[in-house]
Amino acid sequence: MSHPKQLSLPVYLPDDETFGSFFPANNEELLSQISALCADDSGQFVYLWGAPKSGKTHLLHACCATAQAKGQNTFYIPFEMYASMSDAILEDLHNLPLICLDNIDLVAGNPLWEVALFDLYNRVREAGGKLIVSATNSPAHNSFKLPDLVSRLSWGLTYQVQAMSDDDKLIAMQKRAESRGLVLGDDVVKYLFNRLDRDLRTLFDTLDKLDKASMQAQRKLTIPFIKDTLKL
Repeated sequence: MSHPKQLSLPVYLPDDETFGSFFPANNEELLSQISALCADDSGQFVYLWGAPKSGKTHLLHACCATAQAKGQNTFYIPFEMYASMSDAILEDLHNLPLICLDNIDLVAGNPLWEVALFDLYNRVREAGGKLIVSATNSPAHNSFKLPDLVSRLSWGLTYQVQAMSDDDKLIAMQKRAESRGLVLGDDVVKYLFNRLDRDLRTLFDTLDKLDKASMQAQRKLTIPFIKDTLKL
């Protein structure tokens, strides 16, 4: 990443969160459209919304991965970090082909950040860039106070990311395990579901840990082995 302000933002994108690794469940149309959009060089605004841990962050990471694979500079900001950042970080981003802002509703009600976001939307439009943001609620039901910013959030495309059911997560876990040469029975997945947070990031990270442990111990992923490994 070559943009100077990126050097002061310690954000590292996971290399396994791509469009190919996103389990679509009820988001097949969204996945198809946003992957095509990120592969396109035209300017665009996209607003993704949905419940926490529904996959919005994965999709933003995937957008960055797609653009970077084409040799484009990108900028990703998780707004969980906004308290340690200055709103000035948004000033020159419009010069980049792709900007991804995650959980922007965390700065709703903050006048400085709302104005900074409003100005960024205007500059990106003039520059013909691509700005993709995520939030928990739709543009019409967020908590932003600046009317002009609320109208800008409705520019472009709006997609709701549908949360996955436990059955979807079970299938996603088993497909992930299968890709690593592992067999993950329904009873094992349900055992993990009952003892871990059920967001896919936590589940996948746990599977990675179990994969390494099973290779070292030359053991299958059984409930006794998992219980001993994870101390659950």
